[in-house]
Amino acid sequence: MAEIIGVRFRNVGKIYYFDPDGARLRQGDRVIVETSRGVECGEVMMINREIDEESVPQPLKKLIRLATKEDLARIAENAAKEKTAYQICARKIEAHKLDMKLVSVEYTFDNSKILFYFTADGRIDFRELVKDLASVFRTRIELRQIGVRDEAKMLGGIGICGRPFCCASFLSGFQPVSIKMAKEQGLSLNPVKISGACGRLMCCLKYEQEAYTDLLRSTPPIGSLVSTPEGRGVVTEVNLLTGMLHVRLDGAAEGVLKTFHVKQLRVLRPGKGKRLSQEELEKLKNLEKG
Repeated sequence: MAEIIGVRFRNVGKIYYFDPDGARLRQGDRVIVETSRGVECGEVMMINREIDEESVPQPLKKLIRLATKEDLARIAENAAKEKTAYQICARKIEAHKLDMKLVSVEYTFDNSKILFYFTADGRIDFRELVKDLASVFRTRIELRQIGVRDEAKMLGGIGICGRPFCCASFLSGFQPVSIKMAKEQGLSLNPVKISGACGRLMCCLKYEQEAYTDLLRSTPPIGSLVSTPEGRGVVTEVNLLTGMLHVRLDGAAEGVLKTFHVKQLRVLRPGKGKRLSQEELEKLKNLEKG
C-alpha cells in the first residue's frame, strides 16, 4: 500500500498524486511539490489515504513542504508579474505582426519559466518573439497554442443558462461531445443554440446522454412502422422524456396525427430517424472540434 495526497494546481483541473512524506495534511492546505514543470505550489484536495501501489503512477514524488508565508507572498508577487508580462507580450506580438491572440500568462512558482498561452487559426512561427521575450525577462520562455475550449476554461464567463461556464467552475477535463448527442436528445440543431461561448458544442450535452441512450433503446425512432390500438401507422414525432409519440395512421388524412404512449405500440419495422443533409452535417461538424 502507498500513502498519497491529491493536489490541484488550478481552481479546476486534474488532481495529481504525491507522497506526503509522513506529513498529516488537511483539505485546503497549500503545499510545495515538484512536478514535471518544476517546483510548484498547489492546494490539497484529497487528504492522506492509502491505496494499492499499482493504482498510483510511479515514481511518486514526495511533498517538499507546507507552503509558508513567504511562499504565499511569492505567489501574490508572481500574479502581479503575470499582469505586467501579459502587457509586454501583447505589445511584442503586435510589433512582430503575428496573427495570434494572447490568452493568459503564467509564472512557475520558482520563476524558472514563464508560460504564454495563445490561440491562433493555424501554425505560428514565433521563434523571433520567443527570443525577444527572453531578452526582456531573462528566463526560460514557453509559448503554448491552445484551443478555444481551453481559452474559455482559462478566462471563464457566463453561459447561456445564466451560470458560470462548467469548464471554468467544476469540470476537471473536457468530455467528448457530438452532434449525435444533440440529435438523440431532440434538441434544435441550430449551431447558435447548441454551442457554447467557445463556439463548440456545449459540454452539458454529455450530462444526460446516458439517460437518453437508455430511453432510445425502448423507443421507436421517427419513420418506424408501428402497430397501435387503432391500427398500423408511422411514427412522425417522438418525445423521449414523456414517452409520448405522434403517429400518422394508415388511411388518415394529411396532418391528422394520433398520440400514443410508447408502451401502447409494437414495432413492425424500425425507422431510421430524422436524417440531415450532407450540407447540414458539414456545418455542424465544425462544432465538434476541440
